[in-house]
Amino acid sequence: MSDFFGASVLRVEQPRRGPFARSKYKVMDRDGTVLALADETGARGRTETLRTVFPGKSELDARAVLLSTPDGEPLLIVDKERGRMLTAVRRPEGELVGTIRTERVGRLYRLYDGDDKRIGEIAVDVARSNFVVSDGEGNRVARVRKKWAGLATHLLTTADKYDVEIHDPVPEPLRTLAATTAIAMDMTLHESKDIT
Repeated sequence: MSDFFGASVLRVEQPRRGPFARSKYKVMDRDGTVLALADETGARGRTETLRTVFPGKSELDARAVLLSTPDGEPLLIVDKERGRMLTAVRRPEGELVGTIRTERVGRLYRLYDGDDKRIGEIAVDVARSNFVVSDGEGNRVARVRKKWAGLATHLLTTADKYDVEIHDPVPEPLRTLAATTAIAMDMTLHESKDIT
């Protein structure tokens, strides 16, 4: 099993990609060791590809990424439904780990376990670059920070970088949801470079 589930500090990077490329992420520990890779599942149709090439609200489209170890062992699926209202995190065999549901777009997201019990929330700053993950009692359990890569990178590419700090001990499934927050929020808020 990957150290992805045990690391308290993670770096999540989305490499620069052209308009026809699929969503990809690399998850590393604090020393830069790759713990997991995420690649978009499913083939894009012509309409979806054109939406990526021409300005549009591509972050509103449904998309999912499969998170795997560097050796290819499947770990999790982060599945964002069409729109911005729901992202599910599942085990590769389909078991629901939990969901991220929009309370206020771009500002507040509620976290639920696989039994639909509320276990926490994600609060987002105005710039959509700092995310605080709290448990059901309001205690901070993780912090995710989107790093500034410069104006040209921000405006012209989908390349984003995130630092994730998890304040252990954090019980499951909240820990897994906290660890996948950077990917889920990137797919929900930052996949399109349009002003929303």
